[in-house]
Amino acid sequence: MAKEIITEEQQKAARYAKAMGHPIRMYVLELLSKQSCCYSGDLTEELPIVKSTLSQHLKELKEAGLIQGEIEAPRIKYCLNRENWKEAQDLFRKFLRMDMEEPIQTCK
Repeated sequence: MAKEIITEEQQKAARYAKAMGHPIRMYVLELLSKQSCCYSGDLTEELPIVKSTLSQHLKELKEAGLIQGEIEAPRIKYCLNRENWKEAQDLFRKFLRMDMEEPIQTCK
């Protein structure tokens, strides 16, 4: 049996990082972190991108679990998924402190 070298934490952190890998998505996350929720129509008015592009960005954030959407016909209300947002923060904090916790080793 092959040894698993990638941990579940690493997989989650990479997924969150990938979802956050665009400035528009970072803007949306920052905006949602400062308010309880926001409607997709309001985001469309706020951002200089077409609605279909915004939908793709929201889809990526939602699939990563960083935001959640609730349909309130004819609009969708988006909120930060606070539980997963905290998990992402904790994972990134842990990753960014890595070199401070263990002595640096040379590659073999």
